[in-house]
Amino acid sequence: MSYATQAANYRDLEVLGAPPERLLLMLFDQMLVQFERARLGVERNNVEMQVVALTKVRAILGELLATLDFEQGGAIATELGDLYQFLLVQLLDLGKRPDVARLRRLAGIVATLRDGFAGAAEQLTAVKLSA
Repeated sequence: MSYATQAANYRDLEVLGAPPERLLLMLFDQMLVQFERARLGVERNNVEMQVVALTKVRAILGELLATLDFEQGGAIATELGDLYQFLLVQLLDLGKRPDVARLRRLAGIVATLRDGFAGAAEQLTAVKLSA
């Protein structure tokens, strides 16, 4: 078995065995990686790199939006939904008019969200351990 196959199997096991809060952080981490790739694509005038990266970010945001539970999540779910939709609209516009500064601002929003979810995950873990 090749190293690439072993690495892919390890990643699959990591995802399959991860709790929901860890999966959420993995999605946000992947979005940040893709924002960086999109930025590099714009700076290098590599349209393919930019388009592929932005498409991946849109797919992740679409998944996050689809999994929001508006009944249980209440106002927080509604606000997250609005924020995800805002990001999606911005990404569509970036596809037409690439802008490194705007990519950085959007990545900053995603990083802030990721940090917030990481803090919530830490609190959830602490609660689970103390129970």
